[in-house]
Amino acid sequence: MRAIRHVALSTLAAALVVTLPAQVAERPPVRASTERPNIVYILLDDAGWGDLGCYGQQKLKTPHMDRLAREGLRFTQHYAGSTVCAPTRSVLMTGQHTGHTPVRGNGRAPGEPENVFPIGGDAVTVAALLHGAGYATGCFGKWGLGGPGSDSDALALGFDHFCGFYNQAFAHDFYPRWLWRDGKKLELDRKVYAHDVIFDAALEFVRRNRERRFFCYLPVTIPHAAMQAPPEYHERFRKVYPEFDEKVGRYGGDDRRTAVRNPIAGFAAMMTKLDDDVGRLFGLLAELGLDDDTIVMLSSDNGPHREGGHDPKFWDSNGPFQGMKRSLYDGGIRVPLLARWPGRVAAGRVSDHISGHQDLLPTLCELAGASAPEEIDGISMVAELTGKGQQRQHDYLYWEFYEAGGKRAVRMQQWKAVQNGLRDDPDAPIELYDITTDAGERTNVAADHPAVVARAQLCLTEAHVADPRWRYRGKRQPKKGRSK
Repeated sequence: MRAIRHVALSTLAAALVVTLPAQVAERPPVRASTERPNIVYILLDDAGWGDLGCYGQQKLKTPHMDRLAREGLRFTQHYAGSTVCAPTRSVLMTGQHTGHTPVRGNGRAPGEPENVFPIGGDAVTVAALLHGAGYATGCFGKWGLGGPGSDSDALALGFDHFCGFYNQAFAHDFYPRWLWRDGKKLELDRKVYAHDVIFDAALEFVRRNRERRFFCYLPVTIPHAAMQAPPEYHERFRKVYPEFDEKVGRYGGDDRRTAVRNPIAGFAAMMTKLDDDVGRLFGLLAELGLDDDTIVMLSSDNGPHREGGHDPKFWDSNGPFQGMKRSLYDGGIRVPLLARWPGRVAAGRVSDHISGHQDLLPTLCELAGASAPEEIDGISMVAELTGKGQQRQHDYLYWEFYEAGGKRAVRMQQWKAVQNGLRDDPDAPIELYDITTDAGERTNVAADHPAVVARAQLCLTEAHVADPRWRYRGKRQPKKGRSK
């Protein structure tokens, strides 16, 4: 695909406003019943359970994100699809857990556009299902499931619009060489904060589609390393945390290494910048008269990281849980979920319903009046969201992960089973924790509950469908290939 002409920084802002493609303009607007909401789903990148005020953050204020909890529903037992970014996004898009979904790790595929491991052109995504139900669809942020122009491109799998990163490795730099917008390469020359381009495009999408139903998927890259923020935000928090001014956070991305002075200030600056933008979103919905007709949901793709100088211990990012990103203990996979829909979701509620990212697809399909595929692992949470009807429960939630020695886990009501070291020992012992009394997974009670361990083993075996591209043993990186 043709790259757009490089423009001088003084005219770059004008270049960022890209007109709608002709194929989108040809589709007639569909104004649905008010019972079908507009949908905004915000996915933070590497934000932990404890990084939001409504989940216990004490050092940092996140008032606009906390508004979702104050005026809506806060879930306490919600889980990410995986413990790293690409498989979580695959789970979100397909409604299948990592034993079934096509992308099960952060694999690379040499020869594919931007080396992005492809989800496959035959993947049925939540975007395609909502698009078929008459929704305008837009993805703004990090796709991570296929390269530009391929059959795994967001634009080929149900999204009318895309603005952001295809390759998650390029998203490690918030001042990148380029972004992609609607099939065109947007040259930034490392002079523009990528998040601003992405969020502005999302708000423009909402404004342009105010007369029809829309699905705005916002997989932002904050607060992933590198710990970069616009100078006005970063300098503000260097004054708050001057004791960390001598600390330099270094991180590689987009063919260069970043060096951020005072990454503690950088994290606070990034989260505050994002929170301010969530406030801008609320303001736009109110301005357009869409507030009551829109459900806004917010989650994170996995637990907190400790890269680029970020200090999750200082921020208490994983709250009461053990583990972080790349772990299958709850610190690596239990994440926030907030949902606000005035008049439909009661304000100030807290839910202990056990759920996961695979539930997004059937939930949004039910809200949009679309039919969900049968071959999914998710369960609609509309009953839990609205308080109407009987909410179905999962028999179990399941994860498998191929890095860090290979591991898998299952959550069965009060029980959490974790199996580590599968690369070296396929019969590694199963650890067992009673989450209701041991949220930090500190005391392994497997020896005391052999029947529960046996049940966990059955779930672990049942949930995994072998895929030759994803193996615990052998090479760390999956083979190049397509989903079946």
